[in-house]
Amino acid sequence: MDGLNRRRFLAAGALAAPALGLGAGTAAAQQPEAESFGRRVLTGADVLAASGWKALAGKKVGIVTNPTGMLSDMRHVVDAMADSKKVNIVGIYGPEHGFRGTAQAGGSEGEFDDPRTGLRVYDAYHITAAELAAKYKKAGVDTIVFDIGDAGVRFYTYIWMLYTAMHAAVLAGNLPVIVLDRPNPIGGQAFGPQLDPKHASLVGRKPIALRHGMTMGELARLYNDTFLPQEAGSKVTKLDVIEVRGWRRDTLFADTGLLWVPPSPNVPTPDTVLAYPGTCLFEGTLWSEGRGTTRPFEIIGAPKVDWKWAEALNGYRMPGVLFRETYFQPTFNKHVGVNCGGVQLMITDRHRFEPIRAGVAMLVEAKRLYPTLFAWRTDNFIAKLWGTDRLKDMVERGAGVDEIVGTYRVEEAEFRKHRAKYLIYR
Repeated sequence: MDGLNRRRFLAAGALAAPALGLGAGTAAAQQPEAESFGRRVLTGADVLAASGWKALAGKKVGIVTNPTGMLSDMRHVVDAMADSKKVNIVGIYGPEHGFRGTAQAGGSEGEFDDPRTGLRVYDAYHITAAELAAKYKKAGVDTIVFDIGDAGVRFYTYIWMLYTAMHAAVLAGNLPVIVLDRPNPIGGQAFGPQLDPKHASLVGRKPIALRHGMTMGELARLYNDTFLPQEAGSKVTKLDVIEVRGWRRDTLFADTGLLWVPPSPNVPTPDTVLAYPGTCLFEGTLWSEGRGTTRPFEIIGAPKVDWKWAEALNGYRMPGVLFRETYFQPTFNKHVGVNCGGVQLMITDRHRFEPIRAGVAMLVEAKRLYPTLFAWRTDNFIAKLWGTDRLKDMVERGAGVDEIVGTYRVEEAEFRKHRAKYLIYR
């Protein structure tokens, strides 16, 4: 690893919050060097911390969180709550990858006593709302706090963890829910197809756009009005969002001044999360999406792929991205220890880059150039990711990028219209 890339890797920080606006007694407020990070955005967690955790006084708190739940001083929100002696946490609930983030994709950490705080951690991944409600009751929770940083796409499981947490709150006696909001790291605009309910799964449960463009707080408001009454029999009666300060819908994570903590082990950088809405579609194929490399979801390929793929993709002259011919050998997941060829996405303009169009073009050209090498997973996972059968069917028959992208414009507009009244930020 060269010196520059090593420095970038070691500097990878967090979906954390800035030092601005905190009380004089906090560690962050005593660090004048924090200004050098150019911080402008204040997360909901830091807003609550600055209040002395006032909204949680006298509550028996169950908190759903993971490593992204960071404050501006780089303390985890749970550790800070516990150290303050002002918050009575009776249960911690970990999503996919776990509370402390040690598990790989599709895994969790189980149930244990957290060594740092001594608090009980419950496994909340891949369980029903009724099962989670039982865990709330076991711990004696009377208020749910949710603080997890998202990746901005329908098939990232944390937004469905939020839905399950809210559903469980209703089933456990309609417990109050407080969402500590964080910026959407890929911006506040919605793009892509909506989910066809027949393809509902753990990576997409309700009909929202692939790139939803909403914060967790905004999604909670949409869920509470649109889906929970029918499925849970009631809304969450008391839903509060501790809002982000200083974030606008056109702001990407790299522009917030916040530090990046990977929301999962294979989303190591802000550029990874920008590419993810398009390149994660390769999880629906037998090609590698870059897991087991240093740049997952930015490096894509398979054995016997050559320079022709990068050449064809650069021929599209897509704004904000170039495709570098690359060769790699994954250390885990698909094609372990096998030499692969492919491309690395080089994002040259974050605000002009269109990840879904790029992902579609990559699939189209992979199928065209390597018809005997390219293959879909046999479980039709691509339909769960895309939300409909259209993408696979159209790539198979040789449809072009514009034709494929054009098929979701109407439903994209419908989702934008539907979500409008639930948006908090301008």
